[in-house]
Order: sequence, then C-alpha cells, then structure tokens
Amino acid sequence: MTTGWADPICHTVQTLPDILDDYELLEADDRYRLLIDLGRGLEPMPDPLKTDATLVRGCSASVWVYPTRQGERLHFLADSNAAITKGIIALVLLTVQDRTPAEILATDIEGELAPFDLRNQLSSNRTQGIPNMIALIRQTAERYA
Repeated sequence: MTTGWADPICHTVQTLPDILDDYELLEADDRYRLLIDLGRGLEPMPDPLKTDATLVRGCSASVWVYPTRQGERLHFLADSNAAITKGIIALVLLTVQDRTPAEILATDIEGELAPFDLRNQLSSNRTQGIPNMIALIRQTAERYA
C-alpha cells in the first residue's frame, strides 16, 4: 500500500520518492517552500487534540501528534505552530501513515528520510525534535502491536 501526501492544488497523491525527486532539484529557498507546502497539505488537526498529552517533547516549535486506529492501521493527525516544522512532520508521516503497527515498527523511518539530508539542509533548531517525533510514533506502534 502506498501512502502519500495529497497535493491540495491538483489532488494527486505524492509518495516520498516523488517528493525527493522534486526536492533534489531545488535550491535551499525552494526546498523550504516545498516543506511549507507539504505542511499545508497535512490533514487538519482539531484544536482540542492539541494538548500537553499530544505535545512532542524536545522540539523547538510546538508539535502535536495524535494517533488514531482505523481497523488494523494507525492514522496520525499532526500539527505544528511553525510552517517548516509542519512540513518535516508531513515527511515523517509519509513513512508511516495508515500502516499497521508491525509495518511501522519494521520501517526504517530515519533511513527513508536520510536522502533529504534534513540535518544539513535545515537549522538544528528545526531538526532537533525529529528523533522525538519518530520515537513517539514507534512507541505508539508498540502499544498497538
């Protein structure tokens, strides 16, 4: 099953490899714009779900992740108060969205994100919370596995 990000303009679903193909062709400023656009494409997260319990610790921006279960699959709602961080969340979610807990636990999330070289492309403030976000997703998958 291929999950992807829905482009709000043309309503097509993009996969992580599709996004990487675009990302690699762009200059730094355009990469920021691509991340911002990815963040805009995230499914809206209702404000009542943005609580201390769903807040990801260790992020310089506020980041919330709320898991839901749809049958055997996990679906994550997520949001941030920072546009580029929201785009990073969208990339992370592309690796795990709507997969079973076992599939999520078997996914090398860091490996799938490695070609984006986010640590060298973005400031450390923007990337410092990524490991915490991934850890939260894995912990959620372990609880449901």
